[in-house]
Amino acid sequence: MLLSKLRTTIFCGCRYAGKGFQQNSHQRPQLRQWLVRRNQSSITVEAGPPSTPAVAVPNAATNRIVGRWLLGCSGLVVGAVVLGGVTRLTESGLSMVDWHLVREMKPPQSEAEWEAEFSKYKQFPEFKILNHEMTLPEFKFIFYMEWGHRMWGRLVGLAYILPAAYFWKKGYFTRSMKGKVLGLCGFVFFQGLLGWYMVKSGLEENPESHDVPRVSQYRLCAHLGSALVLYCASLWTGLTLMLPAHKMADSKRLMQLRKFAKGTGGLIFLTALSGAFVAGLDAGLVYNSFPKMADKWIPDDILAFSPALKNIFENPTTVQFDHRILGIGSLTAITGLYLFSRRMMLPRRAKIAIGLLAAMAYTQVCFQAEISTTQWCNYMSL
Repeated sequence: MLLSKLRTTIFCGCRYAGKGFQQNSHQRPQLRQWLVRRNQSSITVEAGPPSTPAVAVPNAATNRIVGRWLLGCSGLVVGAVVLGGVTRLTESGLSMVDWHLVREMKPPQSEAEWEAEFSKYKQFPEFKILNHEMTLPEFKFIFYMEWGHRMWGRLVGLAYILPAAYFWKKGYFTRSMKGKVLGLCGFVFFQGLLGWYMVKSGLEENPESHDVPRVSQYRLCAHLGSALVLYCASLWTGLTLMLPAHKMADSKRLMQLRKFAKGTGGLIFLTALSGAFVAGLDAGLVYNSFPKMADKWIPDDILAFSPALKNIFENPTTVQFDHRILGIGSLTAITGLYLFSRRMMLPRRAKIAIGLLAAMAYTQVCFQAEISTTQWCNYMSL
């Protein structure tokens, strides 16, 4: 009885309160609007601010970053080639007879360590045949030259591998770019192994030969050629990412210019490789006159080796003669490319590039003549 009365009272009270609230809300529109606005604001707060759309990676900004990284790496490769040339001119390449990836990063510190390193050098042909009167200070000079070249090579490797790992993790590479980056990093590792393989050829004993110990001209050519390929690939890929390609109609003259440029590039690359054979055989010291060689256009000993094909790679006279012919051919091709491009409507960047190529070609010829003269004078003063 008591429970039934209590339930009836609660039910009636709820109905009365509901009717009263509806009447008040109809009578007070401002109250209803305030409640609507309050509900909307609470929903907005819970939902939060609208999210900004995610930026796709890679994009133009990340491409510029990767492009600058590759351009910087190509510059480091140029530095390695220059240091390699200095090492070859100072005959320092065989001063370090060991190859350790980490341990040799620290040069000898004490006098005892220098003596131990010098003692190891004395066991190899270069000291026994060529430098048997070398003193410890002279050995330190050639050691530091080779050590600097090797440390620069390690710097090149780190400059490729560490940023590549970071950019890969950040998602800066497309699928095709990942393959290119792996190829470049793998090529850097191969370049280091090839450098030690080249040095090893100059440390091998050859009892049948009393010639000046030197590295194999074949391995030197491979070492230089791989460095040039690495440089060109890094530079081309970096510029492709940073600079948009100019869209030009494929006219007949434009196609001819492209073929001309590719042929000229191949001739320049072949000339550089022939220069490695000249350096490996010291062929630049055979004849010091130009354009004739010993007052003859074609020297008598140009085919002194048998079979005849062997002269191209192992006869110093033939190697020097071939390098001169290739150098003249490259200069002529570059000059023709420059003149041919002047008569065409090309983008400004293309004209600047061809002009700089021509200027560098003539500068190279002047430097080559100066280097040959200096080498010959040093050789005659010995």
